[in-house]
Amino acid sequence: MNIDLSGRTAFVSGSTKGIGRAIAAGLARADATTVVNGRDEERVAATVRALLEEIPGADVRGVAADVATAEGARQLFDQLPVVDVLINNLGIFGVKPVLEIDDEEWRRYFEVNVLSGIRLARQYLPGMTERGWGRVQFIASDSAVVTPVEMVHYGMTKTALLAVSRGYAKAVAGTGVTVNTVMAGPTHTEGVEDFLAELVGTDLPWDEAQRRFMAEHRPNSLLRRLIEPEEIANMVVYLSSEHASATTGGAVRVDGGYIDAVLP
Repeated sequence: MNIDLSGRTAFVSGSTKGIGRAIAAGLARADATTVVNGRDEERVAATVRALLEEIPGADVRGVAADVATAEGARQLFDQLPVVDVLINNLGIFGVKPVLEIDDEEWRRYFEVNVLSGIRLARQYLPGMTERGWGRVQFIASDSAVVTPVEMVHYGMTKTALLAVSRGYAKAVAGTGVTVNTVMAGPTHTEGVEDFLAELVGTDLPWDEAQRRFMAEHRPNSLLRRLIEPEEIANMVVYLSSEHASATTGGAVRVDGGYIDAVLP
């Protein structure tokens, strides 16, 4: 399948590492003008340089802004008023017993994982609908429907994204703009390596630690291994393309078969 995003501008929030970086790389390889984002200006610049080295001829730029805040979202819009492909990837997670999560932490998770994407979609959807073309994706998780007992606050935010995405898809029905959620399964990122170490310990070789984590904490996985970020990116790039023009309002799974249900 030839995916050509030339002439399109794509923005990926939280894209200096992990799944976000892999998505940015995938969009750049499909010839989209790709905008990398993070809070730290030096890290954003370093990511842009690295992607330009990896993908000769790519058009990769960076905007340093904390899009988890209203001010950061405004800064982004001032620097990047037009976006054709919006990937709301920014998110945080961490292990904590649910009865120990205070009001402030509940709010922080909602602000970063949910409200950041809401703000950006609200900013960019009007322009997309006026132009008659656009792609918006929210990066969710298997935790949206399989609430992890060790991080209920995280699962709550991913469940919320399913409703937000479906609602925005209805709001832009018939305009040529699609809105979807991508439900990623347990994925091999820097943050997940730390998370895995918290759960199974740091004294095991990586292969054994991964096997134990999947067996003890994610036994429903049919893949029986962590998903690589590029595997998530492949779906995101497809959904960003003309080929996915009839896919909207969906919760698309790249979960390695982890969710034990026929439908999300």
